[in-house]
Amino acid sequence: MKRKRTILLTVLIVVIGAVIAAMGLMSYAERNLERLVSSTITDVDLAKLEDGVYMGSYKAFPVSAEVRVTIEGQRITGIELLEHNNGKGAPAEVIPDRVVEAQSLDVDAVSGATYSSKVILKAIENALSSTGN
Repeated sequence: MKRKRTILLTVLIVVIGAVIAAMGLMSYAERNLERLVSSTITDVDLAKLEDGVYMGSYKAFPVSAEVRVTIEGQRITGIELLEHNNGKGAPAEVIPDRVVEAQSLDVDAVSGATYSSKVILKAIENALSSTGN
């Protein structure tokens, strides 16, 4: 009887620990995503960029993205989405095409994929704001 009580108590402690850890992780993710939504995307002056390939990434747990942006003749000629950890944000993967078409980071987020849209835009912004290529 004592052994069953010890096993039950151990299982209970493990379950409580797992719940507390999950709540902490959810709180962390929620804070990151709230900061992401309130962050601004700064457009980049393409006239100041040299031709080349620019790498950028951005993470706002649990969403992250890595991009490769190609600049030729002061125009964005291509954006390759190298990595996108997104949960349900896959529809935002059209953002690079929209940026190329608009030649601007001032594009609308994809409805239902706002977090992923902002993360991808921040990754592009980081690529184009970097000092090297």
